Amino acid sequence: MLETADTVTRLRSRCIAVIERTERIVDLNYVGLVVATVFFALSVTPSLLPRDWMFQGLISGINAAIGYGVGCLLEWLFRLWIRLRLTRIPAPPRWTRYALKSAVLLSAALGAAYMLVQSAHWQREIAALMGMEGTTTPAYLRTGGLSLAIGILVVAGYRTVRELILFFARQLSRWVRIPRELAPSAGALVLVLLVVTLFNGVATRAFFAVANSAFSVRNDTTSEYASRPGLPERSGSPDSLAAWNTLGFEGRWFVSHGPSAERISWVTGQPAREPIRAYIGLESVADTGQTQAELAVAELERTGAFDREALVVVTTTGTGWVNSMAANAIEYMYGGDTAIVATQYSYLPSALSFLADRGKVAAAGRELFDAVYERTRLRAPEDRPKLLVYGESLGSQGSEAAFDGLADLREKVDGALWVGPPNSNRLWQQFASRRDPGSPETLPVYADGLVIRFGADAADLGRPGPEWRAPRIAYLQHASDPIVWWSPDLVFSRPDWLSEPRGVDVSPRMRWIPLVTFWQVSADLTNAQGVRDGHGHRYGSLVMDAWAAVTRPPGWNPELAERVRLEIEAYEAYEREVK
Repeated sequence: MLETADTVTRLRSRCIAVIERTERIVDLNYVGLVVATVFFALSVTPSLLPRDWMFQGLISGINAAIGYGVGCLLEWLFRLWIRLRLTRIPAPPRWTRYALKSAVLLSAALGAAYMLVQSAHWQREIAALMGMEGTTTPAYLRTGGLSLAIGILVVAGYRTVRELILFFARQLSRWVRIPRELAPSAGALVLVLLVVTLFNGVATRAFFAVANSAFSVRNDTTSEYASRPGLPERSGSPDSLAAWNTLGFEGRWFVSHGPSAERISWVTGQPAREPIRAYIGLESVADTGQTQAELAVAELERTGAFDREALVVVTTTGTGWVNSMAANAIEYMYGGDTAIVATQYSYLPSALSFLADRGKVAAAGRELFDAVYERTRLRAPEDRPKLLVYGESLGSQGSEAAFDGLADLREKVDGALWVGPPNSNRLWQQFASRRDPGSPETLPVYADGLVIRFGADAADLGRPGPEWRAPRIAYLQHASDPIVWWSPDLVFSRPDWLSEPRGVDVSPRMRWIPLVTFWQVSADLTNAQGVRDGHGHRYGSLVMDAWAAVTRPPGWNPELAERVRLEIEAYEAYEREVK
């Protein structure tokens, strides 16, 4: 019996020694660990889109680190509160303390594993809503290891910041004679001022300068599947005012592709004209002394665009991209009797343009539309083309910027189509916030749908009710599109779309959780295009249905619509493969 007792004592002592040695290395806060586990568990609950283990690991690691910090703060506040009330805090026996710590570690590990298994099931449910194959549980369990690594890195970063604060505090106390009690606060203030100054100035400018330089390299390249057009109806052709080598990567792709008059006639069975595509790159005006908008109008005049039946003003996304599905669809609908004009305002992808170039996209959208609109007003009303505006994602924000409000929009255009609008869009916010009572934010009804309609599919735009009056304005938005629903307000504010019944492709299990939901939807942004058409930020040929609803092209019918749909979907598949 004595030998057994001695063995137990030695084993307990070794366990305590291991725990103490680990604590000295890791400096683990157990209250922080408990709260971190809770935050981790919340982070693997359903979000808008299915996520693989890598994305989930990233977001869960960040959330766990935030939870760890919250737990440390709570423990510090509790200790402070206790000290104000007790002169002496009784300590539990040493073995009891370490038994509790071991229980916390084991519970955290088991709890995290359970939530990962449950989360894998939820991810399969979300994938099924979108007609996709979900992850397997064994593969998804890798999330745990990645989350741990990310969490450790974030906490290490926080501790580095803490050490910097203490360093500044010591220096201030030594050289400026600040009282020791105030030194940490002063040190934190100094660090904040340094960071703000750095990121408002040198670092921010340097980052975007490097980004512009990096992405301008791709802008200078040309796809092997893009060649200079010979038709005078295209920018970049020998007759064009905008040189081929100034159009940028996306501009060169846009003008070198698209259906020809012959192809349109073959698909529709009707005579067709050669569509006009005018595009002005960032470098197209370098030696002209003109603005991009002025050169765009000159290019439209050169091609005879103002004599066409429909003229579409497109505000591009960050890199200058124009959705081929939207462009091709309108050209088939009007038998090529169309002109499409667009300008490039940035080298940066939309995500970076959203941070750095929102002023540029608004200015580009406003200047191009105003220039085209003023030119159309020089013609008699009966001789003007049908003036349409289009924007997708960040492009919709720039396109909206051309108008002061609904009255201005209705006065100037013959139709508007905006696809996947960011949550920060000014007009979109106005219309969605003033929606009719009882209609959800994911699919608002504004003024009974008389002028503006929101749709996630073609049926939404053609819903029964009052006649949709001209000029028609349409927004396409999926309930599962994170670009539409992401907002900084998600940090501490529950959005209407998570207070109302969920959209058809959003998990009914999704809940708003402070901090957590913001990071979840932020992670979804990176996968917005990684789902099937009809979900996320993939609108596919729904753009064609929306154009048909907005413009009501002559001779359009279901049989012709299906032929055109097959054609533009086949082209999009080709573009995704080779571009």
